[in-house]
Amino acid sequence: MSWIRAAQNFVSKMICKTFLIFTFMCIWCFMHAVVCNPPTCKTAYIYGDHMVLQREPHGAVLWGYTDPGFTVNVTFKGVSHISKGIPGAFGPDVGVWQVVLPPQAAGGPFTIDISCFDGQGNRSSIQLQDILFGDVWICSGQSNMAFDVKEAMNATAELAASVNYPNVRVLSVKQAESYTPYYDMNSTSLYHLWAKPDPDSLGAKAQGFLYFSAVCWFYGRDLYDIYKVPMGMISTNWGGTPVEAWSSPDVIDTCVPAAAKNKKANLTKSSFTSKSPKESKTKEGTYSKLGGPHNDSVLWNAMIHPFLNMTIKGAIWYQGEANTIAPEKYRCLFQAMISDWRYKWYAGSAQQTDPYFPVGFVQLCTSNVPQIGEISNYPITRWHQTDDVGYVPNAGMPNVFMAVALDLSDLESPFGPIHPRYKQDVAARLVQAARVVAYQEKGLIYQGPFPTKFTVDSQEGTIDVHYDNAGSGYVHLVGPLTNTFEVCCSKSTSCQDNDTWIGTTVTAVTGLHSLRMTYTCLGYKPVAIRYLWRDYACTYKKCTVYNQGGFLPAPPFWLPL
Repeated sequence: MSWIRAAQNFVSKMICKTFLIFTFMCIWCFMHAVVCNPPTCKTAYIYGDHMVLQREPHGAVLWGYTDPGFTVNVTFKGVSHISKGIPGAFGPDVGVWQVVLPPQAAGGPFTIDISCFDGQGNRSSIQLQDILFGDVWICSGQSNMAFDVKEAMNATAELAASVNYPNVRVLSVKQAESYTPYYDMNSTSLYHLWAKPDPDSLGAKAQGFLYFSAVCWFYGRDLYDIYKVPMGMISTNWGGTPVEAWSSPDVIDTCVPAAAKNKKANLTKSSFTSKSPKESKTKEGTYSKLGGPHNDSVLWNAMIHPFLNMTIKGAIWYQGEANTIAPEKYRCLFQAMISDWRYKWYAGSAQQTDPYFPVGFVQLCTSNVPQIGEISNYPITRWHQTDDVGYVPNAGMPNVFMAVALDLSDLESPFGPIHPRYKQDVAARLVQAARVVAYQEKGLIYQGPFPTKFTVDSQEGTIDVHYDNAGSGYVHLVGPLTNTFEVCCSKSTSCQDNDTWIGTTVTAVTGLHSLRMTYTCLGYKPVAIRYLWRDYACTYKKCTVYNQGGFLPAPPFWLPL
């Protein structure tokens, strides 16, 4: 049994030595004020394996956490980029590091190694894998942007085909609101970390309008088909929310008088000047059962602000329905929100994001209770979406593009007419405009026809509408020819509140770019003209005027004659 005693003695001595060594190390660390635990070494939660970082000409920003004062070494393609943990927004005990990678051509996959050092020989490391460089797009808005892939037309086939696009990566943000800005997400903020697309990452099993936006997915997929450049698509949206919730306090201060802040919207519509279209009362006293938070800036704080330090290519936006209840401020708010997002992304991303990055939006389709012939507040909201111009880009909205959607009505949608399922059409029109505005392609038609001049013959009772031909192609008639154009008959030189709007009849296409229509004003004179000034403008792809080929509808307008 002597060998048993010998073994017991050996084990006892080893335990004793280990204890003495551990005790000595702890006393030494205490005396020398050294942190003996491995240094903290993390990226922000918005980064991760499989992500897309913004390609050239911009530098991609990476940031994360370590202990205050510790050194961080980010190694990419064998080159080290050094940073230090600096206390800031997260308090004195958290160091934030940041590096800007040199501009990279589109491509991948790559790995990025990150090591954090405490200066005493202690080190922690992480590695980001399967990283692509391409274009990063933010997709935001309310329920028509939140509307996910499994609810769109041909959803089963679309979900199955998603695996054929491994270079389009997706990140989906959970709904959250906050009265103070978030600087990062956390482990519960995301439906899914950065992922390659497949039915699961696109939300095939998710409930409701959640997980990943159909418009966002189809937009990124279609851009990839054209450019073969990796696309990083970030879906961050919440149904039933007004533009105020997505706007910073600076935007609210710009557009909302102090006395009106934090009060319920005034449903008594303010009057416009006689030269402008007016709002009318709406049947929708509330938006829908999907309504989200309406308080100023709460979604800006929680669902946009955390991404400001990331370099992006641009943003697409599908929102406005919640503001049709009281749309008088939408013109200012939307324009100011775009400018504010641009400035703050530029500043937050170490001046790497373009300060005038491209922004695309979807002009509204129809309400949830569309009535043939009813005007409601949808026409004026559509008009305000364009800064009361009718088309974009324009002087007040530079580098902005638009998809007209008022002809994509879907009265049979199981989610209500306000939620048409034709998201592929929406994305295709956004992509067509993005090719010119965001990607600077030349010679493409990207807008429907828009009038540039009117010729009135009071003796014959005719009006010729002359359309632009630079960017819209030939005029093509598709739908009804009666009452889609209306004239304001007045004894004044401009349309007054009590004047009458009379429907016209389109009788001919004159030349390649003009329409002729007849009208009857019965002793009055036509002083203004409007087109598709209705909540429910037409059936699916059957409005009156399109460009040649019928792909792009003419947008609605209200213009003086």
